[in-house]
Amino acid sequence: MTAQQQSEGTDEFLATRPRLFAAAYRMLGTVSDAEDILQDAYLRWQAAPQAQVQDPAGYLMRITTRLCLDQLKSARARRETYTGEWLPEPLLTEDATEKLDHDVSVALLLALEALSPLERAAFLLHDIFDSSYDDISAALNRSPDACRQLAARARRKVQRLRSQPPADPRQGQDLTEAFFRASRTGDTAALTRLLARDVQLISDGGGKAMAALNPIYGREKVLRLLEGVARKFGSSAPLPWRFCRLNGLPAVLNLAEDGILQATSLEITSGRITRIYVTRNPDKTRHLAKALQQGGSLSSRN
Repeated sequence: MTAQQQSEGTDEFLATRPRLFAAAYRMLGTVSDAEDILQDAYLRWQAAPQAQVQDPAGYLMRITTRLCLDQLKSARARRETYTGEWLPEPLLTEDATEKLDHDVSVALLLALEALSPLERAAFLLHDIFDSSYDDISAALNRSPDACRQLAARARRKVQRLRSQPPADPRQGQDLTEAFFRASRTGDTAALTRLLARDVQLISDGGGKAMAALNPIYGREKVLRLLEGVARKFGSSAPLPWRFCRLNGLPAVLNLAEDGILQATSLEITSGRITRIYVTRNPDKTRHLAKALQQGGSLSSRN
């Protein structure tokens, strides 16, 4: 391969990279694994007979999909021994108006966890990335009819498991910041107004940070948990924090009192918080450290 051909091949890959990352992240649920997959896909693309490839974007998507399917085998084994609840690795999605945000919601990624690897791939390629069943067939080494059945089965499961869409961006920011303040100060009255009666809290520490091992269901139980955390740590000196959007949801990044970088995302329905996702596993939040540096403090935002 000449230097010019190599350069053109790199340009092809870079042009397709955002789409490939979007597919790999949805397949795997982790930013770091998706980045690793793309590095591997690039190496395989460089070694491929590029001059003979008529559809570089489709070829690269097939490579990425197959690498993800291989990765999912080991990922499922790891999750069977994962300590506590598993949440997807938070993805910073600052522009709330982009369709991408809604397609990477925590609710969707958790619903995808209930699918088999082939169901997940068929659903994502067809319903999210508009691939034809012929293209999916080439990627999965299954007949088009089999891929159509995989996607239909996956679609039914996702529709059953996926929750309501989030509130508008402005309402989400106001409620999220109010929740953060009330949680830090132990303001039970404010929390009661903010939380839906059937609210759920799911936290992920991965055995590396303090977190509830099981989901917390119902306002009263969530209140008791938040009150306990506030009593333990109190309203100590303000620590760095900032509002952002993670996976299309209103969220807060903050440095907790124990030094852990924490990401808290909220699902909001009819003006009440219905789901609280707290990611404290440092392996999953490390890539957000730079975003936190753009934050503020409780004292500066009161």
